[in-house]
Amino acid sequence: MSQERLELDHVLLAVADLEAAGREIEAWYGLTSIEGGRHPGWGTANRIVPLGETYLELITVVDEAEAAQSAFGRWVAEALPAEMRPLGWAVRTDDLDAVASRLSLAVSANSRSTSSGQLLRWRVAGIEEAVAEPSLPILIEWGAGTPVPGRTSITHPAGGAEVTNLLLTGDEQRIASWLGTEDLPIEARPGTPALASVTLNTPADEFVISR
Repeated sequence: MSQERLELDHVLLAVADLEAAGREIEAWYGLTSIEGGRHPGWGTANRIVPLGETYLELITVVDEAEAAQSAFGRWVAEALPAEMRPLGWAVRTDDLDAVASRLSLAVSANSRSTSSGQLLRWRVAGIEEAVAEPSLPILIEWGAGTPVPGRTSITHPAGGAEVTNLLLTGDEQRIASWLGTEDLPIEARPGTPALASVTLNTPADEFVISR
């Protein structure tokens, strides 16, 4: 396995209200969410929809003043919609330092506590670049001993789901330069940089969440 192997980690969906969004995604798509936690220093909080090796992250601002102090918090605040919509995406790697070095990105360490008090730790790179060009992914490396949130054991009324396509608009060559030759469920088209839509398959249906 290549040291720089990149895999889809999660998809960020901006929502106005976490609990309401959790109820909606279960009613509309048969997907159960769980309480996530707050992001210290970012002014945001989330709910998680575990999908095995990936997950959906429902995210909103819970402290406007704190969010205004970080690029990530401002990104979420500026995107908050009346209804759920795609915001961005993240890929994970086991060698963030190598990937960040190749792309000349700074690496920072982050953590948050779950509702059960468990501490999740991760290192991240490319947030400011993803904020400026949401077609580019955030790069993440989960800390040793930190469980990947998507692998949380949960039963969905729909029987589970798989992310089968992310439609990206932006600079196709730039997207390719970030991802190299990795086989990810993405489709890139020219246009204003954005995550335009997310396609998910359940055992009974396919649905698309779009901007």
